[in-house]
Amino acid sequence: MASITELKKGIYKDRGSKFLSFAEPITDEEHAKERIAWYKKKYHDARHVCYAYRIDEQVWRTKDDGEPHGTAGAPILRSIDARGLDHVLVVVVRYFGGTLLGTGGLIVAYREASKAALEV
Repeated sequence: MASITELKKGIYKDRGSKFLSFAEPITDEEHAKERIAWYKKKYHDARHVCYAYRIDEQVWRTKDDGEPHGTAGAPILRSIDARGLDHVLVVVVRYFGGTLLGTGGLIVAYREASKAALEV
């Protein structure tokens, strides 16, 4: 497996909602938790701060942070896994634009936002 070496950023917009995405290398779970706490503090005004990280094949976590189950963290993790990455954290911050996207729309939005950060 491979990893990324520096912070990468992306953005995705859909029907007024803005999804800011960040991908960064992490060393271990404690490091991931510290970085997640930092994002939650920095973007305290956002509706959702969702994430996924993978350390190795056995250690991974996802968080939907209030979005319907499986619509945020899982698509982010799939974006990480599709690139064969480990020791990486991807955080997607959602600013709600007033229009509900539905479960399918959310899955697409979180997938595309995470891809935007990982492909830069």
